[in-house]
Amino acid sequence: METTYKRLIAGNRAWVERKLKADPQHFDKLAHSQSPEVFWIGCSDSRVPANEITDTQSGEIFVHRNIANVVDHTDMNVLSVLDYAVQVLHVKHVIVCGHYHCGGIRAALGNNHYGLIDNWLRNIKDVYRLHQQELDAIKDADQREDRLTELNVIESVFNVCKTSTVQNAWNQGKSLHVHGWVYDVAKGHIKDLGVNVRDNSDLGDIYKFDF
Repeated sequence: METTYKRLIAGNRAWVERKLKADPQHFDKLAHSQSPEVFWIGCSDSRVPANEITDTQSGEIFVHRNIANVVDHTDMNVLSVLDYAVQVLHVKHVIVCGHYHCGGIRAALGNNHYGLIDNWLRNIKDVYRLHQQELDAIKDADQREDRLTELNVIESVFNVCKTSTVQNAWNQGKSLHVHGWVYDVAKGHIKDLGVNVRDNSDLGDIYKFDF
């Protein structure tokens, strides 16, 4: 345990040295402000670091992560970060990125009792219920899990779009696009699911706000 802890601190020192060697002003620039164009909603899984898999630098992506990249209308954490990203940082893109081989998705597909997290996994089970006919028709368990991963991203994309924060931004004429991606842990590639929402025209009327 002590060795792991010390290795992290040593790694930080080595990383700082590399950054300063490449750009002596690197940290001075970061200290004054951030102006990312992208807000990333991803899974907490340690294998899916947003900056690394997109080959971007510190300050380019504003990040929120939770188990299985869920966007739920009662989660004040994700809603608060979304509001800050849109209203204060003025991001241009919101990306919901899931990943194949996700432990949260796999757990939601089963009936085991895990404890407190069962309440969170209920969101994913609800996605399954909404798409049960399609998912039940997939006989291969791995393929069914992969498709639920994709559907969970898609539902979260539209949950982002249903928020007053995003609809208000569109109402104000802001250029804001919401996208759905899935990262393949086994191959390293990102799959664009083709879900790219630019306004509320794809939402049911019941979800649209009058401003």
